[in-house]
Amino acid sequence: MKGLVRRSFLALAAAFAARPALALTRTEWAAIGQYGDKAAPLTVFEKERALHIDGQGFRSARLTPSGGGHYAIAGGGELTLENGAVRLDGKTLAFHDFGAETQDAIRKAVRADPVALRRRALAASPPVETEPRLPSDLVDLTTIDPRIKLDIRYAGTNNFMGIALYERAGAYLQRPAAEALGRAQKALADKGYGLLIHDAYRPWFVTWMFWEATPPEDHAFVADPAKGSRHNRGCAVDLTLYDLKTGKAVEMPSRYDEFSLRAYADFIGGVTKQRALRALLREAMVAEGFEIYPEEWWHFDYKDWRRYPIGVRTFTELAGG
Repeated sequence: MKGLVRRSFLALAAAFAARPALALTRTEWAAIGQYGDKAAPLTVFEKERALHIDGQGFRSARLTPSGGGHYAIAGGGELTLENGAVRLDGKTLAFHDFGAETQDAIRKAVRADPVALRRRALAASPPVETEPRLPSDLVDLTTIDPRIKLDIRYAGTNNFMGIALYERAGAYLQRPAAEALGRAQKALADKGYGLLIHDAYRPWFVTWMFWEATPPEDHAFVADPAKGSRHNRGCAVDLTLYDLKTGKAVEMPSRYDEFSLRAYADFIGGVTKQRALRALLREAMVAEGFEIYPEEWWHFDYKDWRRYPIGVRTFTELAGG
């Protein structure tokens, strides 16, 4: 998994090669990432056409090359680039792709038989809500704007659990949220981008499956079915941008559904273009009434999400009207 991050940044380096203002070498591009301890990592990132570091007592400190892979740190100190590590003032910190490492650990520990898990989930009962709720009116997002595309990870195995949790791909939101998303798509299209949806409305029984299949020590990463999740109410959406010309998803500071500090909406790392695209997505969504979810740059909640009930309809039922 470590190589995935390095190849990603090397691909960015190749893409930006025609822009001489970005003066990083291939070695410097490959060094972008996180090092040391997961709880308090050192982040190496690109800013203002130079490497910077954050963490270990430094805050967005610029690195100035001094030759031979050595860098002077603004404010004092030295950092050296090594193969698969950096040396900070003589202390070696190993490179880590914390998101991939956590995902691997969860997948190895998942105890689920998908068929049996689904059967048990469908037999479970959602929490009873006594407060008045708005009537549910879920809309298929592909009917809102043809430029809205789907990449529903939980309908296949390309997700943090490695098993399919939806019986079919689909993306639905309550009508006001869906219409707001359409307006955000229109604004983004004027700048050359489309919306790529990873998840939206999630039936409650899938939240139950997440909780049941995930080891107890990792329950912080999934919603408690006893309370229901924001996705269950049909006003939460997980999404990113894609380039309208190429049809390819853009690079963001982290992967979707990554369990690491890189997923935070204000994560300082990555490269300038990634952070700019993250900001572009956020600005378009917030302008239409969506709220930022601080721990996940891809997750947005429509302003009235608390007023809707927990939903149990499956995608098959929704597709059949």
